[in-house]
Amino acid sequence: MKLITFLFGFTFLLLSAPVLAQNHEHSEMTMSFEEYEPTSTLIIPGEEVVRAKYPYVDVHSHLWRMATMDLNQTVGEMDSLNLQVLVNLSGRSGEQLAAMAYAAQKTAPNRFIIFANINFDGIDDPDWTERTVAQLQEDYDNGARGLKIFKNLGLTATDSQGNRIQTDDPRIDPVWAKCGELGIPVLIHTGEPAVFWEPIDEKNERWLEMKQFPSRHRGDSTKYPSWEVVMQEQWNVFRKHPETTFINAHFGWMANDLQRLGEHLDEFPNVYTETAAIIAELGRQPRFAQEFFIKYQDRILFGKDTYRPVEFHTYFRVLESDDEYFDYFRKRHAFWKMYGMNLPDEVLKKVYYKNALKIIPGIDKSLFPND
Repeated sequence: MKLITFLFGFTFLLLSAPVLAQNHEHSEMTMSFEEYEPTSTLIIPGEEVVRAKYPYVDVHSHLWRMATMDLNQTVGEMDSLNLQVLVNLSGRSGEQLAAMAYAAQKTAPNRFIIFANINFDGIDDPDWTERTVAQLQEDYDNGARGLKIFKNLGLTATDSQGNRIQTDDPRIDPVWAKCGELGIPVLIHTGEPAVFWEPIDEKNERWLEMKQFPSRHRGDSTKYPSWEVVMQEQWNVFRKHPETTFINAHFGWMANDLQRLGEHLDEFPNVYTETAAIIAELGRQPRFAQEFFIKYQDRILFGKDTYRPVEFHTYFRVLESDDEYFDYFRKRHAFWKMYGMNLPDEVLKKVYYKNALKIIPGIDKSLFPND
């Protein structure tokens, strides 16, 4: 009996050994999506574009420490990129904005434009509207040449009762009207990419971003309105204030649906848009995106968002080149490859500087070609 048991056990080990070895081998082959970073074997023409073909205005940047940082270093970096004018959307207001304007004028005249910001705290106060409009006038007098609205409006900003402040709240109407009166644009960031409202599962293109930054997910309907509700409130403002120029940030989060964005621009002639943080969407649809840029060449501005000089290179390459299959710089935004749109020169000039000169006051036109 013992012999039979031994023989059975021995036979089982012989038979299972290949299976165990195979399982071990497979366990070593298993990796997460985050770890998988294959090196492409594709060899094709093309090279990194490290300097824009034409001088440009970046209408969407953030220099929070502008009053105290080394602006000479920043200007040196800008020169290497052919970035002639940087719009700092984080100007805040009051003394902080005045200090930024003073530092910019002292160190690098004409290289920076500052946008003011407004505070929605105390919106229930009877004098909030009057006070905010007066503050905007003061900021304009101190050098602000636009107003930037952050995404908290319409999404997370609340009144004293904890109610969400809608973007089309009538108490803000005089602010939009004041911008029209002053002749300054409103660059408004509303909402997030629509996919942030979708389930965090294997079908979500931004799954990695949701995993790394769970707080960015907006799927909890008890805390957040739907994407459509948030955006419709923004569009109501555009509709209600045709005399004010608006720059709908980030392609209005419609870079993945350019047909809808085109319909949006057709409906609102007072609205422009800009490329900040959506170049990855354009780089995966180069032919259709090129057609869109040609059709709406008078309505598109160049924007980057986070100021990291090396990341501009990808923007230049997508906009200017006809290169194929090159990398984006942040996997959580784009695990796919980029392709160049090869925009015509006249379209590039409009995106890079002509459209900005048209709608943002205070830019020194002598920094750009006179054509």
